[in-house]
Amino acid sequence: MSKPLVSIVMGSDSDLEIMREAGKALDEFGIAYEIDVTSAHRSPERTAEFARKAAGRGIRVIIAGAGGAAHLAGVIAAHTTLPVIGVPIPSTSLNGMDSLLSTVQMPAGIPVATVAIGKPGATNAGILAAQMIALADASVAKKLEKHKEKLARGVKEKSNKLRSSLPR
Repeated sequence: MSKPLVSIVMGSDSDLEIMREAGKALDEFGIAYEIDVTSAHRSPERTAEFARKAAGRGIRVIIAGAGGAAHLAGVIAAHTTLPVIGVPIPSTSLNGMDSLLSTVQMPAGIPVATVAIGKPGATNAGILAAQMIALADASVAKKLEKHKEKLARGVKEKSNKLRSSLPR
């Protein structure tokens, strides 16, 4: 097995169903990853240590998903120079808006790249991590090009199907 380049972490194992989508995206591009649980609030020392040691383990990008107060991505970003992608997890009656605002509103100097709420965000986090890795890996860049081509073909097919089903 290849050494992981991306670390996918979440604040609770209840976030796994959503965060698996980031892993699926990374699988599509052949990028090895690790997946774990750590909490900004329940295990702050563990979270800080994880962030400080990630680069030394060969990690290039961290994807962090959390709901509610959603401070995980920001706490990790405070303890590493690696790029951190935050995935807001819907977990309250606010449908993830609380998580989105907690993840995106970072002070200057501690950036977190924030994606959409839930599964679409986790998928995009995986793709964004692949794009970051592709800056120094031509084989991943080629796979990303093929991914974009596949998306374009899908839209064209749907367009053709729709137009052929309409009365003339």
